Amino acid sequence: MTAAPATWLATLVDRYDDDVFQPTSRRLRVALTALEGGAWEVVLAGSAARIVPPSGHPDAVIAADTATWETIADEAGGAVSAYLRGRVSVRRNLHVGVGFLAATSGTTGPARMRFRNVGTRSARLSIVEAGDGPPVLAIHGLGATKGSFLQTVSALSQRFRVIGFDLPGFGDSDKPIGGSYDARFFARASIDLLDALELDRVYLIGNSLGGRVALEVALLQPDRVERLALLAPSLAWRRARPWAPLVRLTRPELGLVQLAPRAVVDGMVRRLIPGANEGWAAAGVDEFLRAYLTPSGRAAFYAAARHIYLDEPHGQHGFWPRLTTLEPDALFIWGRRDRLVPIGFKRHVADAVPQARHLVLECGHVPQIERPKETHEAITEFFWREPAVRLARAAANPPELTRFPRAAA
Repeated sequence: MTAAPATWLATLVDRYDDDVFQPTSRRLRVALTALEGGAWEVVLAGSAARIVPPSGHPDAVIAADTATWETIADEAGGAVSAYLRGRVSVRRNLHVGVGFLAATSGTTGPARMRFRNVGTRSARLSIVEAGDGPPVLAIHGLGATKGSFLQTVSALSQRFRVIGFDLPGFGDSDKPIGGSYDARFFARASIDLLDALELDRVYLIGNSLGGRVALEVALLQPDRVERLALLAPSLAWRRARPWAPLVRLTRPELGLVQLAPRAVVDGMVRRLIPGANEGWAAAGVDEFLRAYLTPSGRAAFYAAARHIYLDEPHGQHGFWPRLTTLEPDALFIWGRRDRLVPIGFKRHVADAVPQARHLVLECGHVPQIERPKETHEAITEFFWREPAVRLARAAANPPELTRFPRAAA
């Protein structure tokens, strides 16, 4: 027998605000569980939310202990922060789960966290935004989604309007078959989003592939970029690429066919990633699989990975010669334990862009999740400097962040 709805659940459903969360399908089911016992589902359809008996097939699963649920119901705005502090878990679909928490938080005003879809000239893109101030656009990495920047959106929203979005091919954004999914393709999609949001000039944050995309935006349209924060950015390989001829012949459209059963893919991914069933890692794996297990999502993933490997490093149009022309100020944040973008790239970036700032953290490939406090403090300091102060410091000091020690490569 299904337990009667708890008082906290009724409170959340009563204050559901569809202006905060726009479902990507006509009908979504969210399971809410109290760890001490009790499970319910909420159906989201149109502008309404209603409690229904559990179906066993929810789009997202949200779990917390009863005391946390009661605190969320009593304190407006506490739902998303409880999730970010690890008091609430969200599985299966981060977009739906955190979107539901934001929509039932009771927070009002233009600076609240919102999830919505934005139509651009090239695609429909899914975004999350919060804050009111100078605009910041956050671009995620390969196989990730805007969910990898939820902590960033929250942390920087006190001073900035922060916008995270799913690149085309990932998360809840459109996944066009036949898209090139190279850095220029993603940069054009990012610029299209700025146009749709009527943003002339922004700060850019990019992690991994998103860092490469942010650099491409700055190289293509430097007048649109105020400053760059690049977190373990994917950069063109400088060493020989012996597999390049074969990779060029391999078509990403092969991803339209799933060669391995879903259960096999799921098991392989979770075995490869430490802690894949807990915390942020578990949510990240869920987000990856959610797109990868669709034909268009697989094709996009393969195409993007292919172009990362084939990104031409040298020559007239090569990445590294173009990087020397970078105009906006940039902060590079590296992970000393990063196995995907080794710390040795720092030396090459310093040669190409001697005016860039660098910060090395004791982490891997995702600094904003692994070392959120240090990462967000560094970005805030770098973005928030007044122009006059920046010019004075540039004249008097070498181009390094004064609050953070310089680390050797």
